[in-house]
Amino acid sequence: MRKIVFGDIHGGYKALIELIDKIGVQSSDELIFLGDYVDGWSESPQVIDYLIGLRLKYKCILLKGNHDQLLLDWLTTKKDNPLWLMHGGQSSVDAYARLSDEQINTHVAFFDSLELSYIDVDNRLFVHAGFTNPNGIEAEYFPKMFFWDRTLWETALALDTSIDKESNLYPKRLNLYQEIFIGHTPVTRIGKTVPVQKACVWNVDTGAAFKGPITAMDVESKEFWQSRPVHEYYPEEEGRN
Repeated sequence: MRKIVFGDIHGGYKALIELIDKIGVQSSDELIFLGDYVDGWSESPQVIDYLIGLRLKYKCILLKGNHDQLLLDWLTTKKDNPLWLMHGGQSSVDAYARLSDEQINTHVAFFDSLELSYIDVDNRLFVHAGFTNPNGIEAEYFPKMFFWDRTLWETALALDTSIDKESNLYPKRLNLYQEIFIGHTPVTRIGKTVPVQKACVWNVDTGAAFKGPITAMDVESKEFWQSRPVHEYYPEEEGRN
């Protein structure tokens, strides 16, 4: 059985389909999606419909990203959020205007069903963004940090590699789990378009919302697959800037 983790998708339905085809998903595979399925490219509803169908056929762990929550908030309240609209939300507003009430209700139920985190039998943590409590996710005071935090990744990036893991100076959060898999903060910010490991943290958000690909990685072997840069599938669109 392969355990395959997927980075941020951001409405790139065509890229996701190509990526799934590259992987050659089998019935024994476990698929773990780290969230941010929407906002950026024009096919967010198609991504959600596809994931709804996918989890009927395969074992899927579907986590919630901050953009999934932002869209859920808008679908259920219709309150304007100008900052969200500027950062990919407008593409979802435009796309969801074409859906029926029944379709929207189905998607609301999907977003409500998303998990905030997942720990496997080997003590590997999967979470969209991170967590802040030094005692781990069970002790987290602010559950929204699971899909908003950037400090976990920033801590891993800034860690002095000369500090021994047994030292009191070593960040406690980075000693709690065998490995941590995140998305949320694209590695394109540090000039990369492939998964990046820092300490025990693997970041598989390779910038699909911008000019990067969607990435999936085998958790055990670290083999990874990528779509083409997502903007190539949507040449008439700008994506997120």
